[in-house]
Amino acid sequence: MDPISAAAAVSRAAQIRPANATAASAGEDDFAAMLGRLSVDSAQTLRRAEAVSIAGVAGQASAQDVAEAVMEAERTLNAAIAIRDKAVAAYLEISRMSI
Repeated sequence: MDPISAAAAVSRAAQIRPANATAASAGEDDFAAMLGRLSVDSAQTLRRAEAVSIAGVAGQASAQDVAEAVMEAERTLNAAIAIRDKAVAAYLEISRMSI
């Protein structure tokens, strides 16, 4: 699965809420909304890096712009991977708990 599809899947998963969940008050964000924004921002960053890279190959963007966009995409991808790893570790720990 490519990073953009993975980010979109996380975004969709973050929008799913249990039927008994209460809405956050006007000034507060809940975790699902924050995770959804993070996944959308990550996907946009990756798309921007791809577009700048293509523009660089076509000679429409400088090497510095391409390098900056790719480095930003790399940081974003590393953060997404770290979040995924923590979520998987938490799930595995919960699944090992005795009932």
